[in-house]
Amino acid sequence: MRIRYYLDPDTGTHHIHNHHVDENEVEDVLDNPGEDRPGREGSRIAIGQTRAGRYLRVIYVLDPEPDSVFVITAYELRGKPLTAYRRRKRRRSK
Repeated sequence: MRIRYYLDPDTGTHHIHNHHVDENEVEDVLDNPGEDRPGREGSRIAIGQTRAGRYLRVIYVLDPEPDSVFVITAYELRGKPLTAYRRRKRRRSK
């Protein structure tokens, strides 16, 4: 899968770095999402666990090019959103 990233106009780096997320973690989640659902305005939301054990939410859109996505942002899932995700996963596995 080809992955492109939104560049922060202030720093010129990938926006995900502002949230202390690296490209390998995003790839982990997109390769094996625990949940992938529609977001706003044509975006998609993937939630999953990285190889290191962090839970991330990745916001992306499908590129017109086959097998390609454009990642808008990604950040660690914590607190109530993480609890809700784990609850949904438990319910699905029963």
